[in-house]
Amino acid sequence: MNYKGYKDLECYKEARLLRILISELVKKIPSHEKFLLTAQVVDSSRSVTRNMAEGYGRYTFTDSRNFFIIARGSITETMEHLTTAFDEKYITESELKTAEEKCELVFKLTNGYIGYLDKSKVAAKTNSQLQNPNSPNQ
Repeated sequence: MNYKGYKDLECYKEARLLRILISELVKKIPSHEKFLLTAQVVDSSRSVTRNMAEGYGRYTFTDSRNFFIIARGSITETMEHLTTAFDEKYITESELKTAEEKCELVFKLTNGYIGYLDKSKVAAKTNSQLQNPNSPNQ
């Protein structure tokens, strides 16, 4: 099977690496946080890749964009959970910095993809108007 789709997106590739990093970091969080902080940071990091995959499969600019915006929100949520883990002294400052840098990279790449979707939507609309100058949707 040659189909990769969303897996070829740079934002997805980096988000996947972030998710793997989070999976390693949560091993340092005490067991009494298993259903609290651990579950939340794991879920928010998984939400990033999950929403990218679903958004990519929607095949409309608007739906895809909305899912990537949700993914972007999950990135900042993940950053907040990491800050909490640091504040509670579950992770080191160095670990926080490394994870935050990865979050920021994923955030920027996701913003770039959202911008690409916006430009593609405008280009598609322009092409449609050029091909159908008498269309009632103008």
